[in-house]
Amino acid sequence: MNSKKIIQWLLQGDVAIQYQVHRDLLHTEDIGLRHRIAQEGWGAQFLCNRKPDGHWGKKFYEPKWTSTHYTLLDLRNLCLPPDNPIARESIEIIIDSEKGPDGGVRPIGPTRASDVCLNGMFLNYASYFNTEETELKSVIDFLLHEHMADGGFNCRSNRSGAVHSSLHSTLSVLEGFTEYKRNGYSYRMAEVEKAIEASKEFVLVHQLFLSDRTGDIIDQRFLKLSYPRRWKYDVLSALDYFQYSRSQWDGRMRPAIDVLLKKRNKDGTWNMQAKHPGQTHFEMEKAGKPSRFNTLRALRVLNRFKVLAI
Repeated sequence: MNSKKIIQWLLQGDVAIQYQVHRDLLHTEDIGLRHRIAQEGWGAQFLCNRKPDGHWGKKFYEPKWTSTHYTLLDLRNLCLPPDNPIARESIEIIIDSEKGPDGGVRPIGPTRASDVCLNGMFLNYASYFNTEETELKSVIDFLLHEHMADGGFNCRSNRSGAVHSSLHSTLSVLEGFTEYKRNGYSYRMAEVEKAIEASKEFVLVHQLFLSDRTGDIIDQRFLKLSYPRRWKYDVLSALDYFQYSRSQWDGRMRPAIDVLLKKRNKDGTWNMQAKHPGQTHFEMEKAGKPSRFNTLRALRVLNRFKVLAI
């Protein structure tokens, strides 16, 4: 497919895809399309699955992919309008019932310690849906307290004494901090900005997927293009973060860009290479088939960094 045909193919997808194509590839914000996300397609399907108690699945974190937590993350990534009352009400329910003594949400285990990765994701969608800043202060405090000396984050830092950051956790916290900053919050912003820059550097030191000591691939699964990514790291999600955060080009992104280009199909699309196993509300795209979500994300990365014009 040529560039025009790829755009046409993308615009045949879900209304959430259509909205992001207009915004990110055609640079024409279509507010009407955005409002339709709650009324039809994937967005409406997610919203219709909410239960009378204000939760999805079995409340906040069970089962994982159909829980309230991951459903709200899905809705944020579909670009549901931030003033959606259903999403905002569910976030308030989480805040009222899931805060722990350390200030984070969903404390677990005998020490009632909160999970760093989970709180990064929570901050992402809670900031996106314009949660009151006073409700987010303790989450910011918790995450900044867990910032590690090497620049990143690890969900095991406060539970099993991890001393080296994880790309999984670092990307989740980066997304949360960046959404917090982007939506105009101010509490401890200077420290948040420093943590963002340090965490970006942690990812870049690893050239997004390579050991900083040996140069070997850290985990082959980082090269699989999945959507939704859930809590799991992959190179396309990292590159998409760098473009979304309006980061400047850095040559250490090049190896990941090369991986992305090699995965491009002859017709200019990218496949959904794999899915993270687990119960879902419904299937958005099929593994092994061309993926509108991955194609959209890949193209906006390549456009942002001037690797490929469309």
